[in-house]
Amino acid sequence: MARGKKMVTRIDSEYMQQYEAYMERRNRRKKQLIRRLVLFSFIVLLAISSMTTYHLKQRAYRAEMEAEYEQLEKQLASLKEEEKNLEEEIALLNDEEYVLEIARTNYFFSKKGELIFKITDENPTY
Repeated sequence: MARGKKMVTRIDSEYMQQYEAYMERRNRRKKQLIRRLVLFSFIVLLAISSMTTYHLKQRAYRAEMEAEYEQLEKQLASLKEEEKNLEEEIALLNDEEYVLEIARTNYFFSKKGELIFKITDENPTY
């Protein structure tokens, strides 16, 4: 006879049948518990990952919107400056002397008896 393994005969009694049924139910419950825990862990992991993904997308969207907001603020400031300049120009264009000065410098209009000589900005070639 081998020393490591002892041969024991099994008693086939009602108690042993009940004990085997109990052990089988216990093993089944243990397997069901493990399955439920794995399923619950999977659902929790899925929920956490979806919330994390949503949060990261929202952070990226917010950063994008803040950058666009800053750009629009700069654009608004430049448009306000342009509006201010245009209003000043409108006020100046209502002045007849200013309009006549522009006509004399840009379009070579002259007063009576005045001669206009056009001088080019280029250097002569001779």
